[in-house]
Amino acid sequence: MTSERDRMEPDWDAIRTLNTLQTNASYLEQVKRERGDPQVQLEAMKGFLERSGLKVEDLDQLNIIHVTGTKGKGSACAFTERILRNYGLKTGFYSSPHLVQVRERIRINGQPISKELFSKYFWQVYNRLEETKDPAYASMPAYFRFLTIMAFHVFLQEKVDLAVVEVGIGGAYDCTNIVRKPVVCGVSSLGIDHTSILGDTMEKIAWQKGGIFKPGVPAFTVPQPERPLEVLRDRARESPCPLYLCPDLGAYEEDKVFPLGLAGDHQRSNATLALQLSRMWLEQQGYQGSGELKDLWPGAEPPGKKPVPLAPVFRPSIAMVQGLQDAVWLGRTQVLQHGPVTWYIDGAHTTSSVQACVRWFHQAALNEEKPVDGSEVRVLLFNATGDRDTAALLKLLLPCQFDYAVFCPNFTEVSTVGNADQQNFTVTLENVLTRCLENQKKWNQLMEEKQDIAVLVSFWKGQSLQMSYSIKKP
Repeated sequence: MTSERDRMEPDWDAIRTLNTLQTNASYLEQVKRERGDPQVQLEAMKGFLERSGLKVEDLDQLNIIHVTGTKGKGSACAFTERILRNYGLKTGFYSSPHLVQVRERIRINGQPISKELFSKYFWQVYNRLEETKDPAYASMPAYFRFLTIMAFHVFLQEKVDLAVVEVGIGGAYDCTNIVRKPVVCGVSSLGIDHTSILGDTMEKIAWQKGGIFKPGVPAFTVPQPERPLEVLRDRARESPCPLYLCPDLGAYEEDKVFPLGLAGDHQRSNATLALQLSRMWLEQQGYQGSGELKDLWPGAEPPGKKPVPLAPVFRPSIAMVQGLQDAVWLGRTQVLQHGPVTWYIDGAHTTSSVQACVRWFHQAALNEEKPVDGSEVRVLLFNATGDRDTAALLKLLLPCQFDYAVFCPNFTEVSTVGNADQQNFTVTLENVLTRCLENQKKWNQLMEEKQDIAVLVSFWKGQSLQMSYSIKKP
């Protein structure tokens, strides 16, 4: 007989089997060097999808909202999903990475799929792929590809009304780009990230992001630097598809500022993107009550004659405003109280997103003077992955006046099955621990430089006072 505990425990066999599909560190480097034609990448994904029992055409039934960007795409997706759920729609939401459990990546009506559903659909998809292996290659899709295929299966089997799909990395090369007919596409704020894969300039990154545009499918983006915005415009013309620039959130607000469920001023651009995505989805699907237009399509040229027309401003419905307020996206500008300790958690990993995080942290935690009795201790818990310039990121955190800094890896060395969700084979333990030591060294150097500057400022202040005194008493 199955015990209650066994029924509630995740299927660790499924999770451990899933983890075997992770790309090991050395092979991942090879893939980055030999990236190849994105069309070849998508053809391979199409083959895996068909082996699992689906065709690309089947995905058209999911009424997909496809969202990419460097910063804020997950938050924009969370706002969008919550708005549309308020219309009584059954929503699917595919995102990455997960914070604690892999089930978080595939959500129904805002909640991670149950342990039972995860196990059921995992083994359905995995066994089909195993049974259809090519004898010459005996290939299985890598971790993210598998989860993407599994998400499509879940959403189709669970008969969602729509699926909000967040791009993994980039756009053109990303395996989510197998979707051929989304209802609407979105591009959140662009920045420099994943340079070894996407390119080392904003223009190259914008080209990758614009790869999700599809012929005739409306697309929206938020204000971007001029050159990357021009690249997005060019990609839209190549598609061709209509591309619009989202107005500032203040343009929708009349009597009062909209309260947002996600903290930080930077979330306002994600919220306006969500409003436009949700309204366009509702309009395309023939739903009523999606907001009263204040302006007519296609919108006027924005200030400065930028190359993308403004999307129309409309009066958001009550369901939309409530959706913005009720949105939850864990691990992003999140405050957790645990006994005497208050945790301020954010996943910022680019210079601009760390700057936004610091602004939020100042508003949320540093608006009052630190007690002089030593009762408050500020500790930075820091981790960064990939090819990011951690010295530049850490320098931005200096104004937060941390008393201590702790540098840690982003996964534990798995010794029990209970940690299987946190296994990561894409990097070695030695590499991540070395990275921690390097970050510690960079932080110590920054602290020493800060102290040297403080001493220098103090010295010059002393000289200034001495000179002033000597002038007054010749």
